[in-house]
Amino acid sequence: MTNQSAVLIVTGLYDPTADVVIRELHDRGVPVMRFDSGDFPASLSVEAEITSDGVVGRLDTPWRSVDLAAVRSLYYRRPTGFAFPHLAEQDARFAVTQARYGLGGVIVSLPHCRYVNHPHWAGDAEFKPSGLAAAARSGFLVPPTLITSKPDAVRAFIKRNSSVIYKPLSNPVYLVDGISQVVEVAEVAAEDIDDSVAGTAHLFQQRVEKTADVRVTVIGRQVFCVRIDSDLLDWRTDYSRLRYTPVSPPPGIESALYEYMDHFQLLFGAFDFAVDTGGRWWFLECNPSGQWYWLEPETGLPMCAAMTDLLERKP
Repeated sequence: MTNQSAVLIVTGLYDPTADVVIRELHDRGVPVMRFDSGDFPASLSVEAEITSDGVVGRLDTPWRSVDLAAVRSLYYRRPTGFAFPHLAEQDARFAVTQARYGLGGVIVSLPHCRYVNHPHWAGDAEFKPSGLAAAARSGFLVPPTLITSKPDAVRAFIKRNSSVIYKPLSNPVYLVDGISQVVEVAEVAAEDIDDSVAGTAHLFQQRVEKTADVRVTVIGRQVFCVRIDSDLLDWRTDYSRLRYTPVSPPPGIESALYEYMDHFQLLFGAFDFAVDTGGRWWFLECNPSGQWYWLEPETGLPMCAAMTDLLERKP
């Protein structure tokens, strides 16, 4: 693959969304190299030099090799973290840091590459407070939101807003008896709040009295909106109870989407909205590496083709 204009896809071993995109790229004759940054250095190696033209060199796996200067685009999905289990704790911590700033620094510095999305920009967008603030500036309706570690502030917020939900600010891996768990969105009352709130930061938000949810997938400048009907507070807790309908966005939503994307310099975003009883769309969040392909078989929307078009084009 060396000296060919290739697409890099950075993700973990199990990623059905990446699988379908890779298949489409192969069908179009576009060279692809898939790797997980967590494979470094066991089955992934890097050789890069800093020049006046930027970072040049190569990435190698046992199956593929790519010229860094010839990478046309990089699809940054969901790679695993670096790990050095054979090293002592301090040595492993040092090695992880060097890998992150070494290989990671090379990946984010490719000279002629379109990033979907650039890891630095996606990282900025993953902070919920900054995402909510950017959404409000972009023109979206945003429910009243509180981020705090003060129990009294939460009680006062609930008193002002009556129906309030708790959301995790992020969902890291959380194992219970070896099984991965997710902290669910849940409604809270003032009597639920105790001093344990002071232990860390929390996000509380006024509950939108919704009739449906909408997942909006933005790929480049293409917008795909899917209404999700269910009786669930958080539709992600039971996919078997969901009904999907492609819809058009109401006036003002599309321009706000582009303004939000431009703010974070994103080329992909998975937006979640709650639709209230008046038909208004309330911004909940945007995931810069969210899932999207499961909606294509349900709706027939050509999202895989749109993503492949974006990755195939040269910057």
